[in-house]
Amino acid sequence: MPALAFFISLIVLTHASFVGSRMATTLFAIELGASPFTVGALMALFAALPMLLSVSAGRMVDRTGPRRPILLALAVQTAGVALPFAWPALPALYIATTLIGTAFMYMHVAVNAVVGAVGRPEERATNFSWLALGFSTSGSLGPLLTGFAIDGIGHARAFGLLALLPALACTLLWMRRAPVPQRASRAATGERKVLDLLRIPGLRHAFIVSGVLAMGWDLYTFLIPLYGSRIGLSASTIGLIMSTFAVATFAVRLAMPKLARRLREWQVITASLAITGAGYLAFPFFTGVAMLVALSFVLGIGLGCAQPMIMAILYNTSPEGRQGEVVGVRTFMLNASSTVIPLASGALSAALGMTPVFLLLAAGMFAGGWFARQKI
Repeated sequence: MPALAFFISLIVLTHASFVGSRMATTLFAIELGASPFTVGALMALFAALPMLLSVSAGRMVDRTGPRRPILLALAVQTAGVALPFAWPALPALYIATTLIGTAFMYMHVAVNAVVGAVGRPEERATNFSWLALGFSTSGSLGPLLTGFAIDGIGHARAFGLLALLPALACTLLWMRRAPVPQRASRAATGERKVLDLLRIPGLRHAFIVSGVLAMGWDLYTFLIPLYGSRIGLSASTIGLIMSTFAVATFAVRLAMPKLARRLREWQVITASLAITGAGYLAFPFFTGVAMLVALSFVLGIGLGCAQPMIMAILYNTSPEGRQGEVVGVRTFMLNASSTVIPLASGALSAALGMTPVFLLLAAGMFAGGWFARQKI
C-alpha cells in the first residue's frame, strides 16, 4: 500500500531524529557537566508537556484529520533538534527537549491513526507490525548515526545533522497531494470522558501493560547512555550497543505475523515482560562490550514483540470515532511514566548508584508479566 509505506517512511525519519536526540542530549549534558539528576530532568522534559497534551492531540486528530498535525509536528521537531546546534549550552537543552518531545508525540498519535485507517480490520495487526518494523529501523539508525556523529563532528553539530531528518519528512509531506488515510466516521456529539474509555476492560488492561512496557523502553534510552558513560565507553560504542537493541526489535517483529497465528496477544505480552525483566536484572553486573551488546539484544527481543499486539488490541476495542483519543490516552500514560521515572531514576542513581535502578526496573517488568499472565 503506497500510503502505508509513505507514512512509515516519515515516521522512520522522525523517530530516528527523536531517538538520536535523546541519546545526544544525555551525552551532551554530561559533557557540559550536568549531574545524573539534571540528565534525568532533561529526559523527563521529553515527556512532561506531551503528557498534558496527548489526549487533546488525539481528539484533534479525530476532529481535523492527520495531515495538519503531522506537518506542524515535523516543523516544530526540526526547530527543537536544531536549537542545541545554534545554541550549544545547557539551557538550550531544556527548551529543545520540550519541543522535540511534544512534536514527536503529535507525530506519533497522528501516524498511528493513519495506519489504523489503512486497509480492512483483519489487516490491522499486520499494518501495525509494519509500523513497528519502521520504529525498529529508526531505533537502530538513530543511535548509530548519533554516536558516530558525536565522535566525528561533536555534540552540537550532531544535533544539526539530526535536524535534517524531520526537515526532509516535512518537505516530503508538503509536496504530497494525495489524501491522507483517515477513518470516515466521527465520534458522536456530546461530552467525551476519558473515564468512559477506562471502563472498557480490554482497553484498561492494555493501557496498564502498555505503561509498564513503556517504562522499560524509555528507561533504556536514559539508563544505557548514562551507564555506558560511567564505565568509560565512547559515544560510538554506546550507539552500537543501543542500535543492537533496535536490530533485535526489528528481528522479532519480522517473526510477529507467524507468532500472531500461533499465540494469543496476552501470551506474547507476558513473555515480553518476563524476557525484559531478566535482561534488566543482569545488565548492571557486566561491563564488557560483548556482553552488553548481547543483553541489549535480549532487551530488544523482549520489548519489541509486544507493541504491535498492544496497538491492535487498543484499536480494535476503541469506540467508533475515538481511535485517535485512545492513542492519546495511551500516550498520556506513557509520558506520565517517562516524566516521573527518569527524575526518580536520576536521583536514585546519584545517591545509590546504577545497580538499584536496574533491579527496581527488573522488578517492575516481572510484576507486569504477572499481571499480563492473568489475562491469558
